[in-house]
Formats: sequence, structure tokens, C-alpha cells
Amino acid sequence: MSLAAKVLIADDDQALARTLMWLLTENGYHATLLPSKAELLEHLEADQYDLLLLDLGLPLADEMDLLERIKRDPKHKDLPILMVSSSPPEETTVRALGLGAADFIAKPFRVRELLARVKAHLRLGRELNQARAEARSHLEMVAILREITTSLKPDEIFTVLVRRVAQGLKISRCSILLADADAGTAVATVVAAFENPMLRNLRVELRRYPEIRRALDSGDPVLIQNIGSDPLLEDTRAEWKANGQLVPTTSALALPFRLRGNRSGVFFLRTSGDDAPLNQQDLQFADQVIKSALASIEKAYDLESAMVRQEQMRLLAETDPLTGLLNRRALSDKLQQEVERAARYGAVVTCIILDIDHFKLTNDTFGHQMGDRVLSQLGALLRREQRAVDIVARFGGEEFVVLLPETGNTGARIFADRILRRIGDHVFGDSSRPITVTVSAGLATYPDERVTDGESLLRLADGNLLKAKSDGRNRYRD
Repeated sequence: MSLAAKVLIADDDQALARTLMWLLTENGYHATLLPSKAELLEHLEADQYDLLLLDLGLPLADEMDLLERIKRDPKHKDLPILMVSSSPPEETTVRALGLGAADFIAKPFRVRELLARVKAHLRLGRELNQARAEARSHLEMVAILREITTSLKPDEIFTVLVRRVAQGLKISRCSILLADADAGTAVATVVAAFENPMLRNLRVELRRYPEIRRALDSGDPVLIQNIGSDPLLEDTRAEWKANGQLVPTTSALALPFRLRGNRSGVFFLRTSGDDAPLNQQDLQFADQVIKSALASIEKAYDLESAMVRQEQMRLLAETDPLTGLLNRRALSDKLQQEVERAARYGAVVTCIILDIDHFKLTNDTFGHQMGDRVLSQLGALLRREQRAVDIVARFGGEEFVVLLPETGNTGARIFADRILRRIGDHVFGDSSRPITVTVSAGLATYPDERVTDGESLLRLADGNLLKAKSDGRNRYRD
């Protein structure tokens, strides 16, 4: 069976589809051309693919319904879908990405850009699938590891390990520490502790734990069967005595391990009270557990990293790079969600659109770099004024949008008055070249008979913004 990534092409433009098929085949992919999108769902059921290239034709509603039906099926939940369309991006991307598409590329496309996006999404999908598959492959290794494979986060695996080993050996204390890469063996971080499940990410100085330091330095296990007489702890016992410190530990085992990327860790087991002292058999058992668990821990880290990268890609797609606020595409999704939520629960939501007055004059007078600084400063001001439930976005150019859930006309006016005062009092630019900034704002509140969805709410607010502009600027209208 071919190991090449399998790409399914669903495009009603057969000439372009054949070109895509040839292009992908030439670059080492196993490309399949679908004669008609009407057969797409049946085709996906019959075979497995690594990526779907889906053309967004007309009518758009039917295409979106097809995308939604694909993503609704759990079997296709992780299938990356790259949308291809000749429509302007702002007319199609927002909804397509909201329904689960991985990316969007407009026709006519550049070949290198298309191939780069195909490669990126195939790589991410492969990493996620491999990490999940390899984490699950350890399910049958030993009974103690079965619980580990139900957790895909490293900290959860560490917590399971210390609990199960402590219970299995009937000892009172068991923890896992990871050495700090920049501190050598001087400092380590406790990532899980059986004796205190809430204790995580506690940094400890290893000079107080010579058994841990020796294990990290040598790479060999350190078994201390009698804390009160072992010569390794002679100086430590003297320090305990000088400080009047009573230490209940009777025996200890420091078992080193190494994760991929050369990060070292220690499985640290201790007994106290009536616990039987740790012995060589306990060492062998703990060693088997940690060695068996290492692959699961590493794959959990891989999966976590892949998920972080995926989240970073999502944030990049939704974030305005200048201000760090949501961008126009993400705002459209939020608008629709908030209007639908307000309609479903009989709630209210207000949309405020703000536009910097005479911003072109600011750019012409102070330069575009200073203009960008003003935009960034205004974005930061709006972010400081928002509540936790509010949504702030840069709509484009010098326009910003604030969504106020659970806020009616009266509350929105209070908010707008406060924003206008804050902007009027704020020093924009820098102290050597202060810039006076004012904004005009338009407010619109749902429910309103003129509002049927998020876009109509935004249009109503935009109309009121124009009224504020025509009435003299530096004010709001609703």
C-alpha cells in the first residue's frame, strides 16, 4: 500500500481539478479526482483520506451545508479540509472556517502557496494522528499503565503514576520531579506528588536532596534503605539537627529517567512511619513502570505540542497582528453567535462601531508608523475598558467594534460616554509628540425589528456611526 498522503479533490471545474491532480501527483501525493461533489459523502465513507480539497461553488448555502454535514460526522472530525474558491475571501471564509474548514485559498492561486498549505495541514494532521495512535498503543502494556493511557496530558500521567505506584507499594510519599534545563542539577520542579495532589510546579533546591542530585548526575538509581545511617545523607542529617527539623522519612529511592529532548527527571519514592523500607524489588518495579510510561509521556508531550501549534494557528487566523484584537473574520463569527444566543434566551446585545476622526490627517501629519502606534494604543485602551464577557475587535483600518452581551441601550450609552471620555483624556503618540484623538461611534441593540442576524446588527451600528460623523464627530449616535 502506498505511504503517500492521500488527497481527495472535489471541484466541479474539471479542467482545474485535473490540473490540481497532476500538480499534487507530481509532488508525491496520492491524488484522487471526484467527478461530482454529489458523490462526496459516499466517497469519504468508502475510503480514508488525509486531506480534502473542496471547491466552494454556487449556490453557497448548499456548499456550506455539505461542509457542515462532513464535519458533523465523527469519522471526519479530524479530516483537514482546504477550501478553494473564486469568491472574495470575506464572503466565504468566515462561515467556512467556523464550520470546521482548516484553511481557505482563493482562485487563482499561486502554486507554491497551495503546495505549502497542503504540506502544512498534512503535517499537522499526521502529527496529531500519530501522537494519538502511539499514546493508545500502550493501553495493554501493564495494568498500572491502563489508567495512564486515558490521560493525554503529561501532568495527568504524572499524577496517575505517583498515585498508582504509591498505592501499589503501600508507601506514603511518591513524587516526580523534572530538572530545570538551565539550572543543571541545582533546581528541580515537582510536577506531581501523591502526598499532596494539589502540589504542582513547586521549585525545590536539590542541595537538600543529595539522593536526587546523585541520581541525576550519575543516571543510576539511588536506593537508601535507612535514612538515619546512610553516609550520603550525613551532612543533610546534621543540617536537620541544627535546624531542629524532625524528618519522618525512613527510606528513599531516587530513580532517574530521561525524556526526549534531554530533559531529566526523577521518580522519588519515600517511606515513613510503619511503611516497610524500600528494597531492590521495589526499585525494579518502579523502574519497570517509569520505563513503560516514558513512551506515553513523550507522546503526550508531542500531542500537547501539536495542539498548542494548532491553537496558535487558530489564533493567528483570528487575531489582528497590529493590535492583538480579534480581526474582522473572527468578529463575524462572534456577532452571529451573540445574536443567536440573545434570540434563543430572550437576551439583549449591543454592537458599538468606533471610527477614529480624521485619521488620514494623523497619518499625513505624523507618518504611518505613528498612525499604527495610535491604532495599537486605542486597541489597548478598549481592551482595558472591556468586561470579561465583552468582545473587542479591529474591524479594519481605523474602525473598531465592541460587542456588549447582556447590555441594552442604556448600558451601552454609559459605556460609550466612558469610552469617549477615556479617549479624550488619553495621551496618544508619545510624550514628545502627543496626538489628540477623538472617535465617533454608532450603537445598535438587539432585539430590533431591523436586525435579523449579526451582519444586520453591524450595518445598523454603522448607519448610526455615519450619523455621528455628520453631526460633528467626537460623539455617538444610536
